[in-house]
Amino acid sequence: MPPDSLEVTGPSVQQFRGDSFRANANRAFNATRPKFFPASVLPVIAGTAWGFHVAGQFDFVVFLLALLATACVHAGANVLNDVGDDFGGTDRSNDDRIYPYTGGSRFIQTGIMSVSGMARLGISLLTVAAIAGLVLMLMRGWVVLGFGMTGVLLAVMYSLGPVRLASMGLGETAVGVAFGILPVTGAAWLQSGVVDLESLLFAVPISAWVASILLINEVPDIRPDGSNGKNTLPVRLGLSGTAILYVAIQVIAVLAVITMAVRGQLPITVVLLPIGLLILVVRAAGAIREGIADRQRLTAAIESTLAIHTLGSLWLAIFALYVAIFAA
Repeated sequence: MPPDSLEVTGPSVQQFRGDSFRANANRAFNATRPKFFPASVLPVIAGTAWGFHVAGQFDFVVFLLALLATACVHAGANVLNDVGDDFGGTDRSNDDRIYPYTGGSRFIQTGIMSVSGMARLGISLLTVAAIAGLVLMLMRGWVVLGFGMTGVLLAVMYSLGPVRLASMGLGETAVGVAFGILPVTGAAWLQSGVVDLESLLFAVPISAWVASILLINEVPDIRPDGSNGKNTLPVRLGLSGTAILYVAIQVIAVLAVITMAVRGQLPITVVLLPIGLLILVVRAAGAIREGIADRQRLTAAIESTLAIHTLGSLWLAIFALYVAIFAA
């Protein structure tokens, strides 16, 4: 790797050196890949907005605990995924990565943190999530345990242990559930005590948008993933098949929003933004077909997919709050 490309393809060791508390905290925070935190934070916000719409009341403490637990599960999963991918060899052999979006945090490969240090960080984050979940369980009952354990299991089984869902082509589904269905319906239930067809339907587009993030992020990693036995969907489908699946997932999100509007869950104007975002979807699909051959275009497509999730999730949250406050 040429020295002048270091800042593009991986983190700088010099940037994260030091033994002070601030330096250690900075390393730990960046090891969690914080650019992806909206993928877990926004579903909780949207689900809370839906729960407020259903119940007409808002518990701020419960919201903060749910946010903390979900963010820590996400951060811990990211860190442990780096550990699993290092053991599997995928990150070590990944020269096609688009940092900081694909190929992991690179903290192990660059020597910023050790494998054992990353493992301890991941376990610590999951422990904090468990403590927040325990407090929620004491406040809201045993149902919290079901939501929490399912999320933690999916986070761990994604890349570690004998199952390794990502290697089975089930990683995208697992992420869609863990960072879509679970946090949206869970946050809604914490506020309202209700999990029904309407809350599940509200979670579908957010699940689809987050699954699309993982799907497109796996495109630059096709070669190293495939050569190390991590048979993700892009490895199995190839570039053209992945582009088709990407569009299909995004269309499912739009259809779910249209269904909510038709059912009267949300105003008909809710469909405007998701339909408009399909312009970005078409462009991203074209970039997927080119793959890593056009690195700049694929990077823009990854960033567009992150934007689709962010804008779409906030859009649904705003409409849920609008219905709760002005249309009740």
